[in-house]
Amino acid sequence: MCSVMSSVKPVQRALAITLRLRTNTEASSYSAAHNRRVCPGVGAGEAPLRPLSRSYCSRMALQKGLLFRQLFETESSTYTYLLADTETKDAIIIDPVLETIDRDLKLIHQLGLNLKVAVNTHCHADHITSTGLMKKRLVGLKSAISKFSGASADIHLSEGDKITFGKHYLTAIETPGHTDGCMTLVSGDQSMAFTGDALLIRGCGRTDFQQGCPKRLYNSVHQKIFTLPDQCLVYPAHDYQGQTASTVGEERQFNPRLTKNLEEFVNIMNNLNLKKPAKIDISVPANLVCGIHEV
Repeated sequence: MCSVMSSVKPVQRALAITLRLRTNTEASSYSAAHNRRVCPGVGAGEAPLRPLSRSYCSRMALQKGLLFRQLFETESSTYTYLLADTETKDAIIIDPVLETIDRDLKLIHQLGLNLKVAVNTHCHADHITSTGLMKKRLVGLKSAISKFSGASADIHLSEGDKITFGKHYLTAIETPGHTDGCMTLVSGDQSMAFTGDALLIRGCGRTDFQQGCPKRLYNSVHQKIFTLPDQCLVYPAHDYQGQTASTVGEERQFNPRLTKNLEEFVNIMNNLNLKKPAKIDISVPANLVCGIHEV
């Protein structure tokens, strides 16, 4: 009897150990699966990132008290961005397009926003801005653009100028190269950069017209944008592949043009042989007068 019992106890102990190991493994597997669902790209054994105020896994701007909308115009593949303070309702709009002015004003009205500034990242060649007409329809709205753009506006921006809306603000950073007047607008906490045509997702703006210069563009991106935090979200003025956002870290690592050295980049840009934008002869003159030319 004693020999039987003594042989059973080791089996029981082995079974108990097996059950404990299985439980731990299942818990670990569940945790890993949960992490993958919540933060794609987080592998087993890696703790998911826990940022203080926003989740970069979501690829969305989640600043406290900030309303953010990314809007799209299909003909020129232009992104328009609407940002607002959720408490004061003060708002700004970036790169609005004439064809979508009714959509944008309807959204602003529905959300009860007080649009303070309509800013263009540069003088666009592929579409007409709606800032001039928008000013006619919204009392008190001011237009803004770089002082080097050659365009008329209520506010001419210089390096380091701030565009405020409620408790939030964007800082204007000069990033010429696509045009002389290109600016990148960076949020106060450097979590977002609205890069215009200077930096696109896995690309950049062309440099073969409107004072374009590949060397200036390369230096602008590397010295002004690629020096922002890796996790800073990049929101361009255009995308032609269905992409909505990137990060500074991604573009620094994967951008097929801007990962080259300066000489290679200049050679690439000088040999793109692109057709000129279909609306350039209409858009540029109109945008130089805030988009109200013959509107």
